[in-house]
Amino acid sequence: MILMSSSLNSFIQLLGVLVIFIFVLVITYFTTRWIGGFQRQKMSGHRFQVLDSVRIANNKYAQILKLGDAYLVIAVGKDEVTMLAKLTEEEIGLTEDQITAYQRPDASAPGGAGESFQETFEKIRERFSKKQD
Repeated sequence: MILMSSSLNSFIQLLGVLVIFIFVLVITYFTTRWIGGFQRQKMSGHRFQVLDSVRIANNKYAQILKLGDAYLVIAVGKDEVTMLAKLTEEEIGLTEDQITAYQRPDASAPGGAGESFQETFEKIRERFSKKQD
């Protein structure tokens, strides 16, 4: 009888912890979506966009920025930002579709999060099959 009561008590505690855990996950999900929407709205009013970013070393990145009609390549470090070059659209090698995709935050940027996994997988498969031939 005592063993049965103890196991029932343990089961109820487990269910309580599980409910609290699921509640925390739901709160975290909605908070993250709210903050993401807030950041997207805040960044949409700016006149420049980061088109691409590559990590060079620890805390060092190279980025391509679009400022109006100008394209800048900058190096971003922990405490400094240095302009490396000024480029034209032809030098960057982006098509008009790719440029407009970067300008619309809701559109799927090339290789970005909006691209489906199937499309990305097919591109990778094509590259590897070309290398093997």
